[in-house]
Amino acid sequence: MLKELFEKQAELNKRTGFDPDALRADFDPQTAGIWLNNYLAAMSNELEELRDCTFWKHWCREAKEGKRFLLHDLQNARVEVTDMLFFWISLAQCLGLDAADVVRLYEQKWQVNHTRQDNNYSMAEKTEDDNKNIK
Repeated sequence: MLKELFEKQAELNKRTGFDPDALRADFDPQTAGIWLNNYLAAMSNELEELRDCTFWKHWCREAKEGKRFLLHDLQNARVEVTDMLFFWISLAQCLGLDAADVVRLYEQKWQVNHTRQDNNYSMAEKTEDDNKNIK
């Protein structure tokens, strides 16, 4: 199913000027960086739109009424999360990843995260050494 989403997103991205298949075939860091930043900006906006589905402002009336962080627009929140999936797939494609790559990387990082929890994960003592073997 993830493979299908990557294929659909590649088709859509080609319509807007980014060809992830061409980038994967002949990786160019400049092109990748341009599109990565385009999609980072878009993803950032979607995150803000998702946050706006809650009463996050501490100075708003709803917060003063004890409703701070209340999810008041579930329908739109679901759409915003879906929008983020569009851009998340695009970000992965900017890095030359396909669906199979993402699944493989996820499984490796999943194990790292479990190991961190098994070893009493600490932010103060954290390094990125355990991520260096993820390929």
